[in-house]
Amino acid sequence: MTYSIRLATADDIPSIERVMRESMETIGRFAYDDRQVASSVRYITTADHQLIDDETYFVAVADERVVACGGWSRRAKLYTGTSEQEGEGKSRALDPKTEPARIRAMFVEGAWGRRGIGQAILAASEAAAIAYGFRRFELMALLPGEPLYAKAGYRVRERSHIELPDGVKLETAVMVKEV
Repeated sequence: MTYSIRLATADDIPSIERVMRESMETIGRFAYDDRQVASSVRYITTADHQLIDDETYFVAVADERVVACGGWSRRAKLYTGTSEQEGEGKSRALDPKTEPARIRAMFVEGAWGRRGIGQAILAASEAAAIAYGFRRFELMALLPGEPLYAKAGYRVRERSHIELPDGVKLETAVMVKEV
């Protein structure tokens, strides 16, 4: 099946959020229980407009339909969704010489999983960040995404968790890569 990757626009936001929800509801179940999936759908599957405004977020399109999304950020915010990520300084610009770019909000529809689309979006994100001057990357991986990142050369720096506003906790992994 053929797909193309392009920068996301504000018009893509409803499709991006649909992909995020569907991804969590299908692929998320490989690592999280029903309560964790439901909480993730409620609190994490919201498009980050800053990524789209910064032109650092991509969508994969097949048959004129968004089937995957993801990107990178030159800002301090590490992941999408929870209120602890909205605090002071999270939108500040990162210094490419001393700080890592953030890989952010990677989601693929379940039916499109394991076809290389996530790898292609990750490669496009890394290439764009490198062109901007970054040589290091950091991300907060949800457990279903960890194998994708490991295959691309990321290593787990630390195991962690995020607590969603309803008190549900998700095990995560902070992963890093240098080029």
